[in-house]
Formats: sequence, C-alpha cells, structure tokens
Amino acid sequence: MSTAYRITRDASLRARNTFGVDARAGKLIEVDDADALAEILASESDEACPLVLGGGSNLLFAGNPDGPVLALGSRAFRVIADDGDHVVIRADAGVQWHAFVMATLEQGYRGLENLALIPGTVGAAPIQNIGAYGVEVETLIHAVEAFEHDGRRHVRLDREACDFAYRDSRFKREPDRHIVTAVEFVLSRSGMPQLEYAGIRDELAAMHIDNEPDALQVAEAVIRLRRRKLPDPAVIGNAGSFFKNPIVPLARAEALQAQYEALPMFRVDGAATRKLSAAWLIDACGWKGHRDGDAGVSERHALVLVNHGSASGMQLLDLARRIADSVRERFGVALEPEPRLIGAEW
Repeated sequence: MSTAYRITRDASLRARNTFGVDARAGKLIEVDDADALAEILASESDEACPLVLGGGSNLLFAGNPDGPVLALGSRAFRVIADDGDHVVIRADAGVQWHAFVMATLEQGYRGLENLALIPGTVGAAPIQNIGAYGVEVETLIHAVEAFEHDGRRHVRLDREACDFAYRDSRFKREPDRHIVTAVEFVLSRSGMPQLEYAGIRDELAAMHIDNEPDALQVAEAVIRLRRRKLPDPAVIGNAGSFFKNPIVPLARAEALQAQYEALPMFRVDGAATRKLSAAWLIDACGWKGHRDGDAGVSERHALVLVNHGSASGMQLLDLARRIADSVRERFGVALEPEPRLIGAEW
C-alpha cells in the first residue's frame, strides 16, 4: 500500500463530525497526497465516489455511510500569482478554514475577513458556498481543483464552472462526481471592507474603532459576534446554522411582512424575490432553547440544532423536520437544511 494514504477498518466517525453523533465507516481512507486518488479509487469496487470528510461541520450522520469515507490531510497553501494589487492563493482541501483566513489577513491580504471562525476545511468552502456577514465565498474563488471520479483525472474548474448558488454548488448537487482537492482564491491588498451586515459596525464601535477598520479588525469583530451568538462545537455538538434562509417570491414576502412587521427580509439577486430570516421564523414558532432529550435547539440562536451529549443523528433530524413542519404550517414557508444528510433524505 502507498505511504500516501492509510486505511482503517470499522472506524468511528464520532470525532470527525461537529455534531458528535455516533457513526462508523466500514473503511476510512486518510490521504496525505491527492495524487494518490487515482490509485485509491482504482482499488475500490464501489461505483459511487467515497464520502469526503473535511472538518465534519457540514453534515449530519443520520446513519452510517454506505461506502468508504475519505479524509484529505494535505494542509499547504501558497501564493501562485501576484500582480501587485491582487494575489491568487492556492490552498489544499485539508487546510483548516479559520487558520487559513487568519493567515491571509496577517499577510496583508483582504477578502476573507467576514468569513472568520467558520468551522471546517478549505475543501468544504466551495461545496457549501459558505457565507457570513454579507460575504459569500464564491466571490473570492478563482478556481477549484478536483479529482473527477468517472474520468479518473484531476480537473480545474473556474468560478463559472462551479455553478454557485446560495449555499449551493455543482459539487453539492453532484456529490459523487468530484472530490475537491484544492481551492484558488483571489484576494487584494486594498479595497473597502464589507460592513453593511447587521451588527458589524456596532461591534466595531464597541471595540472603540471609530475610523475605517483594517481587515484584521473586521475579522475580530466577526469573531466576537460569532462567539457570542453561536455555540462552540468543541463545547456542545452542532453544525452551525442548520437551515438555509428561505428565498420566496416578492409578493409572498410582502404579504408576510404586512402580517408580521418584525419579520426581517433581505434583497437577493433580482427584484422578484426576497430572502427571509429562518431564525426569526423558527423563534416565532417557539423552538429556541427547545430540548427533546439530548437533541435540542440552541438557546443562543434558533438556527442552530445542538447535541447535548448522546443524541443520535436520527433524533436530530426528527427534531429538524418538526421545526420545518411548524414553520410551514404557520407561515407557509418551506425550510431546507444546510448540512448534507448521510443515511436519510430530507
């Protein structure tokens, strides 16, 4: 067997998902060199692409995975292009996301500051099209490098080919087609910070930053906000926001806001739709702080499902479905989960 990867049979995945739920992989393949993927997949009899685990923060194990599980361990990043104003940085999929964000900021590159403290790895970022505080990662992605399962070859997809959408991408819609191996980001040495999202300016003021903040100061404000609002997965199992903010037709949004004046809504691409606050809808249905055994909803944020200790993935999924049913019944709005569900359908 190649020294570029290691195989463990009947491997526990509890420490490999931020919900901390029990799940087991019949075969866990830990890969140090993405060039070994062709050899690995050629030796696998499974037709489907292995389940790729990064930080385990974007999925819920409602059951054990059917096939092998693959974890990419390479963690290097470097500048591959520099025109003076902008740089292109290539980061391996296994790089821890928050560490990467802070490293780029400390080197003087702007762009990722609003995405600080998001759990997970670089490889998960384009799959989920992660976003926070007014910034989505697709706007900073130059290209995604991946291993194509059917063609048994490495490919490089530019941003347009990734077909990004809100918390979505071609990689999420076609999970058995590609394994993301690295991501290239375009960052700048200058530029205006994104401060319009609710809470950032107030947090900067609380930090006694009155002038235009630098990128590191914006990141610190985001970190303070996230730590105050969201539970730490190292303390209590969770995957961050469990539900997407629903996007509805403009007429429907206006009708709801006429009935519920406090309902937050946001403009999205085009004038025909609005994005509603899933947290507000869930909170209005009385779920914030709810607990059924060890499956619950965070007291800090209604979007966050939590595992108080020994909840199973199916118990958490059952709670999520009941939350969504109550929102649909009261407001006529459908909620969809952000994390990928393993072993069950929504």
